[in-house]
Parts: sequence; structure tokens; C-alpha cells
Amino acid sequence: MYLHWNKPRSLLTKPSLISSSISLCCALMALNAYAEESVTTDAGTINPKQIAQFFKQPGYSPYAGRSYPTRPLWGELHLHTSWSADAIAAGTRVGPDEALKYAEGQEITSSTGQQVKLSRPYDWMMVADHSDAMGVMSAVLDGKSSLMTDPTLKRWHEGMVKGGEEATKVVMEMITLQGQGKIPKPMTDKNVQMDIWHEMTAIVEGHNKPGTFTALIGYEWTSNYGGGNNLHRNVVYRDGKALADQVRPLTTFDTEIPNKLWDWMQAFEDKTGGQVLAVPHNGNLSNGLMFSTETPDGKPIDAKWAETRARWEPLYEITQSKGTSEQHPTLAPNDEFANFEIWDKGNLNVVPKKPGMIEREYAREALKQGLKLEGKYGTNPFKFGLVGSSDDHTGISSTEENNYFGKFPASEPSAERSVGNAFDFEGRTVKDWQLGASGLTAVWSDENTRASIWDAMKRKEVYATTGTRIFLRFFGGWTFEEKDALGRNPGAIGYSKGVPMGGDLTTPTNGAKAPSFLVAAAKDPYSGNLDRIQIVKGWLDKKGVPQEQIYNVVWAGDRKLDDKGKLPPVGNTVDVANVTWSNTIGAPELITVWKDPDFDPSLKAFYYARVIEIPTPRWTAYDKAYFAEAKFTEDVPMTVNERAYSSPIWYAPKK
Repeated sequence: MYLHWNKPRSLLTKPSLISSSISLCCALMALNAYAEESVTTDAGTINPKQIAQFFKQPGYSPYAGRSYPTRPLWGELHLHTSWSADAIAAGTRVGPDEALKYAEGQEITSSTGQQVKLSRPYDWMMVADHSDAMGVMSAVLDGKSSLMTDPTLKRWHEGMVKGGEEATKVVMEMITLQGQGKIPKPMTDKNVQMDIWHEMTAIVEGHNKPGTFTALIGYEWTSNYGGGNNLHRNVVYRDGKALADQVRPLTTFDTEIPNKLWDWMQAFEDKTGGQVLAVPHNGNLSNGLMFSTETPDGKPIDAKWAETRARWEPLYEITQSKGTSEQHPTLAPNDEFANFEIWDKGNLNVVPKKPGMIEREYAREALKQGLKLEGKYGTNPFKFGLVGSSDDHTGISSTEENNYFGKFPASEPSAERSVGNAFDFEGRTVKDWQLGASGLTAVWSDENTRASIWDAMKRKEVYATTGTRIFLRFFGGWTFEEKDALGRNPGAIGYSKGVPMGGDLTTPTNGAKAPSFLVAAAKDPYSGNLDRIQIVKGWLDKKGVPQEQIYNVVWAGDRKLDDKGKLPPVGNTVDVANVTWSNTIGAPELITVWKDPDFDPSLKAFYYARVIEIPTPRWTAYDKAYFAEAKFTEDVPMTVNERAYSSPIWYAPKK
């Protein structure tokens, strides 16, 4: 048997050797013996130096020696269990142990007695129970005598036992009092908090299986500053129990100011040598505070604030059950996909918004504002990657439309959730049907371990989806060519010629006039085909005014762009009555190389990819078909365009 070498895969340095056939068995002998003596083959004699050089070059196998992430690892950073005070008050009985078993692919029983299982296991997950009174409300539910002396806790115990609307009232009151700093004192005992935290980390540690399933340690710091203004952050630990146990998690009983959370994170790292990061979420419910240029207590931000926020918050949760926070349709009237699962009635207490608030609540606006703040302070405080999670409070991470188990037990599958209220504050309501089955995070990690996944998050090589498992690659560089889109391994090309999502581009190289981007997507085999891939660009014009533009860069079918760069709709095959759709439209995969036609090398910019699926049935359609007595009104959406959002790639000219 002979191994033939052609010039495109030439591994030898001498033409005489390149043109010869090399015996495979002799080549293997050479591999074992090259350090010791010359080897004679059919092609002649090869000395040790030549053999060493031969085997240092790329080999026939394109996979041998591969050193970059090869597949996205799927999971979520934001699930609440019965150890969260509001969850157990609302009836959740699924604890962190069961929640992690579910994430690993086991079937469990929900709080309403229904069997539930993921279609496919996750690769990783973080239980993010509220640090405020973590686990304490379990004792309240049990009627622990030392807690029943407090009249508020006794009333909450009675409401939780009754369940239904009475339990919901407990949750609403708890959120209100927490925002006012009036939580009953027995819930704030620091010794109790530390003991329960050690129990939590022990449970998580028991599920961590490096290489198979990663259980991240973390918690949610739940600032509702000013009464329901959502400034929540999930704190993610890189390390294990030994380091996490050394410091009590921060609570809002300690502070509700994010700056103080960053101080806590610095102190944790200084004491333990471990590493943490924080992920803000639900800017859409912050009533203008999430991306404000003042701190919540009214102090103007400065260079130190910008540097500190960028240091600790490399990610932002762009989509979850309480709305998607990419962009608001009133801020981007030309973006036909901006009006997606929007929650904009008010803050977490449904306190109505005032003019000017929305501009400081959505990711795309923050990304643009960050470019401007960087010019002022020297650091971009809003230079974040994008992730998605559920924020479900059931202990069940459910992001598939046909497997959606709601926000709280009251919104688990039933006919009643067709007319129920997800939130109700003094008559200000958000309906259950407005909850979204969203979302998930994909991590481009070298291996399935805590350290590797955390490192990918830190460098922003992650992307968000609205619950579907779309495969997405996004690279930026200066030398991508059309032929690069013909390969079947975009990762190999992308890493060799550019930077991945989350990366930075500087001044053009090789005489390039504009950056080029390699973007590839493949459908979730359980979901709909792909409609299109778009690249969203934001930049500062020469006057320093933020701008944005959406480019349709590759799409399914033979549709043509109009003179405004718009595409006709892909169509809709959903049969709502039978809850089916056909993948006769759209494409199973899309890939292209796109070059920015409007690039100005003197202007800062960012780019991210957005992948849109064809319409598929929304969870409400599955409910309507399953529950004969469901009473959805005409304004309830029955279809959904699932999507994915890459983390951005930033461009800045060299100073």
C-alpha cells in the first residue's frame, strides 16, 4: 500500500520526495525512529532532521492537532429552584438536586405533579437561586417555630400553604418589600445564609462531572432598586466548592448598588484566588437604570466606573422568559424583527415607564452607547457578549415551545394559563401568554469543564438563542474571501484568518479596505429551517452620533433584496390547529463571507450576527391544541420566529 502526496497537501520539503510515493508502513516506522537514525523508504533515504520536519507539518487528517473549540456546549446560567424565596412561595417544590438531574437528561416530576424531561440533555447548567434568604423560605413553609413569631412570615406561611392566588400574593409582597428594604429580619441572618450556601455548593459539586456535564456554582444578586427596577446580576464562579465556600454571597440586604457587587467580587478574588464574573439581565424591566450614565443612587459615572463594569460584566442576558432585550421596535422602526417577545409595560412591579427610559434598557442601544462612552472615559463599559437563559422559577429549564413549563408553578401547563396573570401588582398585570419560552446559551469551549466554559464566557466566545439549538459561527478579519464559505469546517478557516465572536479588530491589514466576516449557521434538527442570516452593525458617525444598520447577508430561496436592502418574507407553513409546520421553505444551513460596503476605517464600530428561523408554532399553539378548554384571545401570537444572536466583534482604529 502506498501513500501519495499531491502539491496542495505537500508535507515534504524536497521536490524529489514530493513527487515520490511513500510506503505508509515505512512512514509509520519513520515516525517511531526519526530521532535515532535515518530511514530508507521507496523514495530514498530520509534523515532524522527531514523526518522531524515532515511530522511537524500539518498532516493528512484535518482533525489531528486541532486546538480550537469544535462544537458549542449548550446550557443556561439562570434557573431558580425551591431554594429561591419567591419560587417556593409560589409553589415550587423542585430543588437544586432535581433541577440538575433534569438538566443532565433525567425525567423528574414538576411541582404540579406532571412528568417532564428535556428533549436532549444540557452540557452544563448553573442553578442561580436568589442569594436573598436562599433556602430560608423552605423553613417558613414548614412553619418553623422560631420564624413564626414574625407576623409577616406567619402570614406568608399561611398563604403558601393555601397556594393558588394566596401564594401569588406572597410572591408579589416579597418583591415589593425587598425593593423597599423591608424584608423581615429573620430572613437576613448571615450565619444561616452561610450554612445554606455550603449546602448548595455541596449539591452542585455532586453533579459536576468534568468532560461529561458541568455544574457551575453561582447565585443571583437581586437588586430591585427603587421598588421593582430590575438590576439583577447572576454571579458565576470559575472554581469549585473549596473556594466558593470561603465567602458569603452578597445579598441586597447588604446593598442594592451594582458598584458594591463589583467590590464584593474583587474582595472574593483577593481572598480566595478564585475568579467570578457577573451577568446582568432584564434591562427591559429596569425602567431606564440598566444602561444609565448615572449609578442607581444618582451619582454620575466616571472612568473608574466604566473600567470596573467592563472588568466584571463581560456578558449580558439578551433573552429570557420575561422578554427579549435586543432592541425595541420604537428605537429601530426599520428593523422588522425587533418586535420580538417584548415586555415593555413597566418594571418588575409593572410601574409604567416614562419617556427616555427605553433607550437605556436594550442591548443594541447599550452597545452603541458604549462606543461613545469609550471615547469619553477610555473604556467601553458596555462591551459585552450575549447569552440567553430561562429565568424559570420552577426548577425546570424549559425553552422548547412544545415542552414549555412556564415561569412559576401557576404557569405550568394547564388550560388556566391561557387566561392567567404572570404578574399582578395592584391591577397592573402581565399575562401568562406573554411569557416567552426562552432562552439558551451556547459556549465555544475547548472542553466541558468549569474552567474552560468560564474562560469562554470571559472572552465572550458565546451566543444566545431563544431556546432553539442553532449552530452559529461568526468570525471577523481582513482577508476572508468568497471561497472560504465553500469549506465544511468554518472553524478552521475562521480561527486561522480572523477573530471569533467576542473578539476585536484593529487597523486593516494586507491592504484591506474593509473588514470581512465569515458567518455560518445550521438549523436545530428539532426545529425549523433557517430564513436568513443578518449582520447588525453599530457605529459612531463623524459627529459622534450612534448609528445602526442591518444587512441581510445570506438567505434561503431565490428572493431578491429590494432597493432598501429588505427581503420579502420567507413564508409561513404553520398549521396552528394541528400544531405542525413544514420545512419546505427555508434552508437547513447558510454560510457566506460578507464585506462591509460602508466601512470607514476612522470610525469605531461593532458587528453581530442574527440568525432567523422560519415561523414555527409558539407554545401557545401547543396549549390551544392540547387543552380543549383553553381560552386564548385573538391577540395571542400562535407562531414564533426563533433566532440566535452572536456576541459582537468590535472594530477600533489604532490610536
